[in-house]
Amino acid sequence: MKTKVMMMVAAAVALGGLSVAASAQRDPAYAAARAGGEVGEQPDGYLGLVGAASGDLRALVNNINIQRKSAYTQKAQASGATVEQLAFTSGCNLILQTNAGEKYKTPGGVWKTRTAAAPERDSRCV
Repeated sequence: MKTKVMMMVAAAVALGGLSVAASAQRDPAYAAARAGGEVGEQPDGYLGLVGAASGDLRALVNNINIQRKSAYTQKAQASGATVEQLAFTSGCNLILQTNAGEKYKTPGGVWKTRTAAAPERDSRCV
């Protein structure tokens, strides 16, 4: 049953996409922070601060995460999954979509810089 729900969540994420990620990428401050390794994708589906951050960067990350949670909540209600399941599946996909040089958090909680190799992801990622 759990696998079926995760597959439904993965399908909802794949079909619906996350407009939040697309709109955030248009923000020059977000793009600069991502390219500079100040922010990165986390397994829980939310953007994280890699180190100390300015108030402006913290506010930007908080705003993006609020938008993501809203999108996850809407998609979860439509798919019958929980917000946490949808956020986790999105985290799997967002980490996979990182580009070389961008930061992501491993399942062990360590920030890594993506290389040309596949990123380390939770074993439950499909």
